[in-house]
Amino acid sequence: MASVTSEAMQPAPRPPVKKTSATKSMNRVLNDSPAYKTFRVFNTILMALMAFVCIAPMINILAMSFSSERAIAAGRVFLWPADVTLVAYEHIVNTAAFWRAMLVSVYRILLGGTVNMMLIVLTAYPLSRTKDEFPGRFGYVVFILITMLFGGGLIPTFLVVRFTGILDTIWALILPQAVPVYNVILLLNFFRQLPKSLEEAAFIDGAGHLTTLWRIVLPLSKPALATIGLFVMVYHWNEWFMAIVFLRSARLYPLQSYLRGILIDMTFEVRSLDDVERLSQLSNRTISSAQIFVAMIPILMVYPFLQKYFAKGIVLGSVKG
Repeated sequence: MASVTSEAMQPAPRPPVKKTSATKSMNRVLNDSPAYKTFRVFNTILMALMAFVCIAPMINILAMSFSSERAIAAGRVFLWPADVTLVAYEHIVNTAAFWRAMLVSVYRILLGGTVNMMLIVLTAYPLSRTKDEFPGRFGYVVFILITMLFGGGLIPTFLVVRFTGILDTIWALILPQAVPVYNVILLLNFFRQLPKSLEEAAFIDGAGHLTTLWRIVLPLSKPALATIGLFVMVYHWNEWFMAIVFLRSARLYPLQSYLRGILIDMTFEVRSLDDVERLSQLSNRTISSAQIFVAMIPILMVYPFLQKYFAKGIVLGSVKG
């Protein structure tokens, strides 16, 4: 009797909404209207122009990396190389400092990205609970927001890094930014949008918070995790200032700090007469362009695999609950 009553109390399922012929014809008329066609043409041209503005600098750098010093000095290089030469890339292949800096950057991404993602998840999950589930939530939220709005400055940060004993180590590039507050806020808002019924069912089955986080919350948060992971990866790959401040040895510099020294100081590693002859055929802009383009390749290779998650994660935290 109880089961029959409960079944009777449940609302009847709504029939699926079907598009009528009138709706289809109206959509067809709107799509064929001159105003909509004009909008599509204008939108396509605008998107193409924006894409060209974004891609043109990359193509220009690639063209200069394949061009000779004479062609660049004459201003004959824009989107297509002139006097094509591969000497710049031969110089990169034979430069040990460049590959050493590349390996440091890869190591920094693997180590720093792991630390960042672990701390972001472990911080965002408890802060996404309600006040009844986590009574001290408001105080912790205020605490991390203060760190986002106010900073101690460069000198106090340097003193903290120095007295903690991580100066001139890879940890000096990771620990000062171990918990990106902006990413924590994005992820906790995403966690709050997940259905509470799934977590309640896991708790009824005897799961704890760590089991629920690992088996329920994280598998449902792949778009958010992929988007934040991309943010973290790009940050560690592009950041160069911390290495200049906290690292005394240039051998420990990541790739972007190394390239910054190349672009500003214009100093290149010369080990033999062959290097002197090779560099005499090139300009500083040619070698710098080749190194910059090679430095972009890893991110350009990773981004397509995260694109499907990134498109979903664009609206991260847009719904507040």
